[in-house]
Amino acid sequence: MSLQPPYLISWNLTNQCNLACGHCYLDATELTGVDATSAREALAVTERIASFATGAMLVLTGGEPLLRPDIFDIISCATNLGLNPVIGTNGTMLNDEVCSRLLHAGIKGAGVSLDSITPPFHDKFRGMEGAWEKTIAGIEALRRASIPFQLQFTVTKENRGEIDRAVALAIERGALSINFFFLVCTGRGQKASDLTPQEYETVLEEIVKAEEKFSGQILVRARCAPHIVRVAEKLNPKSPLVRGATAGCIAAKSYLRISPEGFVTACPYIPANSDSPSVLKTSLKDIWEQAPSFSSLRESVLTGRCAECGYKDSCGGCRARALASKGNLMEEDPLCAYEPEENEKRETPKQTAPTWSTEAQARLEKIPPFLRPMIKKGLERYAASKGIELITPELMAELRQKAGN
Repeated sequence: MSLQPPYLISWNLTNQCNLACGHCYLDATELTGVDATSAREALAVTERIASFATGAMLVLTGGEPLLRPDIFDIISCATNLGLNPVIGTNGTMLNDEVCSRLLHAGIKGAGVSLDSITPPFHDKFRGMEGAWEKTIAGIEALRRASIPFQLQFTVTKENRGEIDRAVALAIERGALSINFFFLVCTGRGQKASDLTPQEYETVLEEIVKAEEKFSGQILVRARCAPHIVRVAEKLNPKSPLVRGATAGCIAAKSYLRISPEGFVTACPYIPANSDSPSVLKTSLKDIWEQAPSFSSLRESVLTGRCAECGYKDSCGGCRARALASKGNLMEEDPLCAYEPEENEKRETPKQTAPTWSTEAQARLEKIPPFLRPMIKKGLERYAASKGIELITPELMAELRQKAGN
């Protein structure tokens, strides 16, 4: 029986970058090198993605994707083939002309990296003086072009106290959502400082509180932090983070990434190498359904504390972080501070996939593409947990109202 294709695909188009971020998982080169996939190969890969995962959101990132001269051709190709392309960028190369070309090519949204509310830390973190000001100018260009965007904020020891102010800045600048990312020590990130387990736990608590505080104004989410479900349940069992808007890691279940060389991994933080399957040589469908690394993540046999944890189904820990620190995908997540009790059990309700009414599907299509997969999955999980078989506009309104309370 075939698996459902992923609804989210991230493609690192290039190793080239105009910044030198200390945490880069690709160890992207600074304005040097030749792209590993040619313009022709990139269009062929786009066609393979579209034929396998029709309608998926395709995140075009890097390095810095705007350094590829064929980026607009790739976006146009993806759009014409029915994909929903969005761009993941550091924002420094965005201006009115670039945004106009992005719109003309069919871009559906943008994710912009901004790691502080003020320039000093961001500029140091990104390796370029003036980066913060350039990124803010890029955000304003997106806003003038009416391109929906979200902010991506990487949390470290030095900026962990900025959660609320970062959300406020995102609202002020017109972002539809803000995602807080957490370092996984791969690439240049191996040399970057990381949070202690207790600092990580505290930041997750602050994100849960910020989600509630700013509800109705902006979506606040944690990325590469499946533990947010446990933390949210502890602080507020009615949080939308518990109800399913975010739950566990979607790598190999609803998500995959493609490296600049065409290698396919379940997650950007799982390093690609010559042993990784290649979309240039193997069908994406076969990789998705048959690659051992993907299968192992779907049928996780966890060890250590993760194996004993009552949250192993809703959380499961970060597998890439386990691989980076222990050399084994199935090891316990070293960043988690939670100590499960002996013989701990937590019932996870059995869920069946609901269907969508025509009216609800039409309403879903009006949601910006880069938010749509998360909202769709959250609604389906919420409906399944309530035993609801049909998602209607009324159910969508109900969940939105609860999220605002």
